[in-house]
Order: sequence, then C-alpha cells, then structure tokens
Amino acid sequence: MFNIGDLIIYSGEGVCRVEEIGNPVIGGKTAERLYYTLAPLYRSGRVLAPVEGKVFMRPVISREAAIALIESIPGTEAEACEERNLRMLTEHYQSRLQLYDPVELVRVIKSVHKKRELAFSRGKKLGQIDERFMHRAEEMLYGELAVALDIEKKQVVGFIAQTIG
Repeated sequence: MFNIGDLIIYSGEGVCRVEEIGNPVIGGKTAERLYYTLAPLYRSGRVLAPVEGKVFMRPVISREAAIALIESIPGTEAEACEERNLRMLTEHYQSRLQLYDPVELVRVIKSVHKKRELAFSRGKKLGQIDERFMHRAEEMLYGELAVALDIEKKQVVGFIAQTIG
C-alpha cells in the first residue's frame, strides 16, 4: 500500500502523487472499498484508483536507479520492428508500453530511432504509428526520470546526453 505523498506510476496516467487514501463518495454513496486519490503530475485533474485494484501501480524509480538506467542506455539492445501490418505493429508497441518498465521504454525509443534511420537511408519517412508510440514512450520515460532526478521534464534529454556523452 502506498502512503499519502508517494509518487507512483499509475496505468495510463504516468507519474501521480497520492493525495488521499479513503472511502470517497461516489454517486452519492460512500464507497465500501479504499481508494487512492491521485493527482497526475503532468496534467490537471484527479484520479480515483481502488487500493486493491487490478490496474498497474508501482513506485517511481529511485535517483540511483534512474542514473543506472541512463548509464545503461548505450548498451541497451533494440531492433527496429519491421512489421508492415498496422494492427500488429500497434500491438507490438502497446505490449511493450503496457509493461511500464523503464528499460522497455528505452528499447522502444531506441528501436524507433533505428527504424527512422533505416527509413531515411531508403529515402522514406517514419510511419505515424512508430512516431506516436515513440512519443508516448518518451513521455512516460522522461516523466518518471524527471521526478526521480528532481529536474524538469524538459531537462531530461539534456541530462541523458550529458550523462552518457
């Protein structure tokens, strides 16, 4: 169970702060189950999440883990996904992002960069699905790294570049 003030990764929202834990009033009735009231860090609003729910939640990685992850980026293997079927390509990326694993997010970003280079070398552009999922992976990863490193999200790319040279 998380505590008030904890920063967590919540499915589909990214980094959230636990603001309250209790039995909220939903539809005019007090809920029987305990809920977290979560405040997403990168958008306005609130989210109610059952404490014993099946939706993915985990603590934000530590500063040490974030730095170790960044230092491991050059050695992280990633292959460009050459799937041509758009549904299969979407499923490929979704299955990786749904793990909410920072290492997998790095792999997605690196694989799309690799795919972009291959497309460019062939005189083509990168597809919209690849671009969309790379952007989502970057948003997820950079949001968590910003919190772990106690920097602004817009500073993460520069921090990564400085750390790995």
